[in-house]
Order: sequence, then structure tokens, then C-alpha cells
Amino acid sequence: MSISKKKDSPFYYVRFTYNGVRVQESTKTTKRAEAKEYEQRRLEEVKAQFLQSSKPSYSWFEAEKRWLEEMRHKRTIVQDIEKFEWLGERLRNYSLNEITVDVIETLAKEKEKDNVSNATVNRLLALIRSVLTRACKQWEWLDKIPYIRLRKEPAGRIRWLTDQEAKRLLGQLPIHLKHMTMFTLFTGLRASNVKKLKWENINFKNKTLIIHANESKTGKTFSIPLNSVALTVLEAQKRLHSTYVFVYKNKPIKQCNTRAWRQALKRAGIEGFRWHDLRHTWASWHVQNGTSLQELQQLGGWASFDMVLRYAHLDSSNLEQAANKIICQGEPA
Repeated sequence: MSISKKKDSPFYYVRFTYNGVRVQESTKTTKRAEAKEYEQRRLEEVKAQFLQSSKPSYSWFEAEKRWLEEMRHKRTIVQDIEKFEWLGERLRNYSLNEITVDVIETLAKEKEKDNVSNATVNRLLALIRSVLTRACKQWEWLDKIPYIRLRKEPAGRIRWLTDQEAKRLLGQLPIHLKHMTMFTLFTGLRASNVKKLKWENINFKNKTLIIHANESKTGKTFSIPLNSVALTVLEAQKRLHSTYVFVYKNKPIKQCNTRAWRQALKRAGIEGFRWHDLRHTWASWHVQNGTSLQELQQLGGWASFDMVLRYAHLDSSNLEQAANKIICQGEPA
């Protein structure tokens, strides 16, 4: 780059070439310092124009497709696909450059209206951030990513229903949600699995349900024994669909936390309760009825024993037995 004066002009001229773009023009100033500022400003403008013209605009769907291809090994890919289905309905007309802080915050607030936890909202935001970060740092589809504000997550929370509360809730639900709720209460199945449960997962002869590794949150196959209530629900669903167990209007159910679910909770007088809390209820009922934590871990398909320790306080009988193993050797003071 250089600045100079022509013999027939009092103004400085700027001359430089950037990526094949040649700039040679008057700065319209007689002061060298101002001419240098002009030169730098024009260089930044040419750089910006070059980047804008050379970098194509990619859509959210293009980014989603590539992300799924590269991350198909991910343990929770099934859950991510569910999140992409929700996001796809809202970002179908967006390019990556148009996904701003305001757009992301609007998505987060809409998700919050589904009566989900802050952790659920954060997992959705984390997926958006993962896609945009990869698009920026690895694919070079973006120059920068917007700031994403995560929600504050409270300490571990366990909300479960009493027998009477469960009966009230079941009495208020429409039939398709009632059957899904009953099945969850007596199997502990996660929402993602119960929504996509297929008849091929059911073994009526052995009275078991199999969740395959690619369908499991832990990435491991596990089997769930089916009790009489769960089997009764399955019998009632048999004629509704040839592939999926739980359907609504002959289509697989994509959402549990619906308006009908929330209204049923309200009519039943149940507050602060989410669909995932049905799994907490199932686990809590088990522990209160004598199921060991080791057995519960196997039944629920948890990868870590720490996850089931949350329910240990619901049954202190084993601690009482342990406490009584110490025999007093003298008189109390």
C-alpha cells in the first residue's frame, strides 16, 4: 500500500491491491495523517466486501445436515434429532447469518412455555451453540457466533406423585395421554423412548420391552420387564397403529408437554410437575416398596449409580438395620 501526490493535484492518492481488487483514488485531503486513515478505512471496506462476496450464505438446514453427519456417533444423537425437529419448524427460513441473539432468545422463551425445566431449555441452547460453533470454527461458514444466554439450573430436584395424585391426573387426561402416562408410571420409560416406542420393541412372550443402544440415552441396550398394568395398556393400543405403540390421530406423538397435559394437571390440582417427573414417580414408588437401588439402576437403564442415589432417602429401612448392628457395651452416661 502507498499514498502519494500527483504533480497536478494538492491531494494525496491511495494505491493498493487486495485479492485482485485494485484501488487507486484520491483521498480528498492534503494532510498525510488523514490520508493514512483514509487508506486504512478503504482497505477494511474492501476486505469486508471481499468476505461478503466470497463466503456463500448457508441455511440452518444445511448446517443441521452436516452436523448430524459428523456427529452420528454421539451417544445422545436420538435426543438431538428430536430437538432438531422442534428447531426445524422454527428455523426453516433462516440462514446462519440471520440467527441472532434475539432469535435465539425468542426460541428459548417459546420452549419455556412448554412447562419444561431450565435444564431442558439449556440442552436445546447447547445444541444450537454446538452447531453455530462448528459452522464458525471448523466449516468457516460464519465469521462469528451470537452470544447464547443459558438459564440458571437449580440443584437436583425430585418431584413425584402420590397414589391419589396419580389417580386424579389419570382421570383428567384424554385417552391417548392417559395410556402414555400409565405406561410411563409403570415402566419408568423416558419421554423420548415412549413417544417413539414401536411394536418391534415389545416381546409379549417374555413380557419385556427392549430399548436398543441407538435408542438409549446411555448408548447401551437394556430390557424392562412389563407388569400387568403395562401389558394392559399395550393390549388397548394394539389395533391403533401397525408400527408405533402410542399415536394420536393415527400419527406418532411428537410432544408430551401439550396444552391438554397442562390443563389436565391444572384440573387435577397438581403444580410444579413435568412429564419427566413421571419417571421420578416410578422410581420413587419402587424404592418405597422395597426395590433396591441396584435393582432400580438396572430397571431404569441408568449408566451411573450416582443417578439412583437421589432416591435413597425414600427408604431408610436399610440404614435402620445397619444402625442396630452396633451393640452398646456399657450404660449410657
